[in-house]
Amino acid sequence: MPDVSRLAQVRARLDLPVARRASGLLEGRHRSVFKGHGQDFDDLHLYAPGEDVGDIDWKSSARAGLPIIRRFVRESNLNLVLVVDTGRTMGATAPSGETKAEVASFCCALVAYLARDRGDRVALVAGDAERLVQLPPRASTRDLEVLLRTVEDLWRPDAPPSDLSRPLDRAQTAFRRRSLVVVVTDEARPGPEHEQLLRSLRVRHEVMVVQVADLSPVGAAAGPRPPGDVADVDGTLRLPPFLRGRAALAESASRAVAARRAEVAGRLRALQVEGVLVEGSHDVVQRFVELLGRQKRARR
Repeated sequence: MPDVSRLAQVRARLDLPVARRASGLLEGRHRSVFKGHGQDFDDLHLYAPGEDVGDIDWKSSARAGLPIIRRFVRESNLNLVLVVDTGRTMGATAPSGETKAEVASFCCALVAYLARDRGDRVALVAGDAERLVQLPPRASTRDLEVLLRTVEDLWRPDAPPSDLSRPLDRAQTAFRRRSLVVVVTDEARPGPEHEQLLRSLRVRHEVMVVQVADLSPVGAAAGPRPPGDVADVDGTLRLPPFLRGRAALAESASRAVAARRAEVAGRLRALQVEGVLVEGSHDVVQRFVELLGRQKRARR
């Protein structure tokens, strides 16, 4: 079977209106990232229907009595940095029935596709408790395909345990130019141990987090499951089939998951970092567009 281009796979699943919206929102991130960092004022002009109201200069508008748009000279390139968790937990199953690694792989490919279309560059820092891989910012199709294959090769069933601190710390020290940092991990992270690293990253960069959800091992309607026992990827838990679908157990597990998600979401809010939870590759595009939109509104 031929090795299909990862970027081509994204293009095949991306509707043109959605692609344009995502690109436009990424352009908004471009302006925000480079605000005060080499972006030169160009001119003022009257607002036209369809333009981003976030670009309105309200002081100039008040003086003129009409909505005025402030325009800037676009910086030639934006760096996007993918910070990817390659630990063993990414080999678990997502609610869609895919592995979390497959969902995360599509997340990375979507970021690379949008960046390539704009001529922006993508860098990679991927790691876990034992491995750490870094690739410099690149924009060509060939380099982005290499980046995506590199991170895919790190996701293995026998991978070391997750340690998101290591790639976060490397991203903080390795990238000095202000960039958009996209962290791809699972729904249990970032944890309390990652707060200081994320806080430090935000001093220089814009940061957003994409989390891949876990399939509930006991919920009756949570998605497809393999026959036989359900085993934890860390080998610490094995759930026999007769326990699956039990209402009381499923309800207890659902409460625990909701509490954990609320804790992580609260941590991100406190750090002023936007995050989104995806359940499968089918909802990655829409959730990522929502994430870009929320981050744009948060920066106004």
